[in-house]
Amino acid sequence: MSEGDDHFDVLIVGAGLSGIDAAYRLQTRCPDKSYAILEARARIGGTWDLFRYPGIRSDSDMYTLGFPFRPWRGDKSIVEGPAIRDYIEDTAREFGIDRRIRFGHRVGGASWSSREARWTVEVLADGTAKRLTCGFLYLCGGYYDYEQGYRPTWPGEEDFAGRIVHPQHWPEDLDHAGKRVAVIGSGATAVTLVPAMAATAAHVTMVQRSPGYVVSRPSLDPLAPRIGPALTRLKNVALASFFFNLARRRPERTREKLLELARDELPEGYEVERHFGPSYNPWEQRLCLVPDGDLFRAIEEGNVSVATGEIERFTAGGLLLASGEKVPADMIVTATGLVVKLMGGVSLDIDGAPADPAGRLVYKGAMLEGVPNLAFAFGYTNASWTLKCDLTARYVCRLLRYMDGRGYRTCMPRPQGEAAERLALIDFSSGYIARASHVLPKQGSKRPWRVPQNYFRDVLTLGLGRVTDDSIEFR
Repeated sequence: MSEGDDHFDVLIVGAGLSGIDAAYRLQTRCPDKSYAILEARARIGGTWDLFRYPGIRSDSDMYTLGFPFRPWRGDKSIVEGPAIRDYIEDTAREFGIDRRIRFGHRVGGASWSSREARWTVEVLADGTAKRLTCGFLYLCGGYYDYEQGYRPTWPGEEDFAGRIVHPQHWPEDLDHAGKRVAVIGSGATAVTLVPAMAATAAHVTMVQRSPGYVVSRPSLDPLAPRIGPALTRLKNVALASFFFNLARRRPERTREKLLELARDELPEGYEVERHFGPSYNPWEQRLCLVPDGDLFRAIEEGNVSVATGEIERFTAGGLLLASGEKVPADMIVTATGLVVKLMGGVSLDIDGAPADPAGRLVYKGAMLEGVPNLAFAFGYTNASWTLKCDLTARYVCRLLRYMDGRGYRTCMPRPQGEAAERLALIDFSSGYIARASHVLPKQGSKRPWRVPQNYFRDVLTLGLGRVTDDSIEFR
C-alpha cells in the first residue's frame, strides 16, 4: 500500500482516558510523528461514555484518575460518570486531539509484516471494510468487553414478573421510582447502584453470594484547595501505596480495622461480619469505595438492606435464597461483573501466523514478548488506571525517539533465561480475573517481565530508567 491518508507512524486504538493520554504524550514528545485514534463508538470517553446506570462514578479519586498534564480542578474528588466524560472530551478538544479521532472505526485485526516493518489494521467503518497501516500500533481499548457483561443465569428467571436488566446495557426508559429493587452483586457497580436507586425506589436489597470489603471515603478532599492538584495527586498515590502494602503485610489487622470502620457507620447490632466481612484478605480483591458512606447511610436510614447467600431461584415476586430467605422485588439488576477482553479483542498475526496474547510474557507492563512495534495500555489494579497508562505512554515516546535516533524500524521484546517462570498477570482472586485466566498474558518473576503494581517503581523503570536492555531487540 502506498503512503498517504491511510498510513500513520502510530495508530492508537481507543478514545478513552488511556487513548487521549497516549495521544497527548505522542504529539508533545514526538511531534514529528503522524498519528490517528480509531474509536469504535461515536463519542469520546470509553468506559465513561458506555455506562449510563444510576450513580455511575469513579472508584478512584480524580486527582490520580485525571491527566497529570491537565489536572482535575473540580471541588469533588469522587465524581459522577458524565463529569468524567466531559473532562476527557474537554481535554481532547483543548489539545486538538479530537481532530485526530476517527469515530465509528472498529478494529477487528492487525497483521504485522516483517518485510515492510509495518502493521496493516483491518477496520470496519460505517459498514465498510477498510485497511490502515502504521509503523507502531498502540492499543488503548481497555480490558473488558463493551458488547456484553458477565451474566450468569438462574433457575426460574422466566417466572419473574418484573424486569431484569444488566448495568452495562441500562435502558433509557427504565423507571425504578417507587419499586422494590434487588441488585445482585457486591462489587463496585453494585455499591454504586444501590444507594443511587434507593433515593427514589420503595426499597433496594443488595443480594450478594459473599461479601466484599466496603470503605467510606469523603467525596471532597479538604487538603486539595490548600496544596493544589499536583501535591494532592502525589499525596493520594503515596497513601494508596502505603495502605496497599500495609494490607499485604498485616492482613488480619487491616481486616479488623476495615470492619471497625464499617461498624462505626452502621446501626448498632448490625451483622457487619456477615455482610461486610469477606473470607479473603484485604486487597486480594479490589476494595469497594463508597463516597461519604452513602451505602452505609442508606442502610441506616432503612432504604437499603443486604441479603447474603446463594440464590436458589427467581420467583414471580423476586428471589429465593438457598437459606430460605425471600427477597421481594419488582425489578432485578444483575450487577454481576465484566467479561475480560484484552486490548479490545483485536486479533493479531505476525507474518501470517496468529499471535495470541494469552500466555505471552508482558514486558515492562506495556509490550508483549515476540510481538514487534506494539504497546498496550493496562492500568493498575490497586490504584488509578490512568497512573500506569500515563507512564506507559511516556515510555512509548522514549522508545520511539530511541529508535529514530539510531535508525531502527523494529523493536521486539524477547525474554532471556531470567524470565522463564510464567506467573499470573494479576495477583487477584476476583471472579472476573479468574474467569479470564485463559486469555490473559503472563508476567515473569523478575524485571523487566515482572509487573510490580507499584507506581513509584514504575516511575523509575518506565519514566527514568534505561529505554533498552537485554530483553528487547532492535532492527
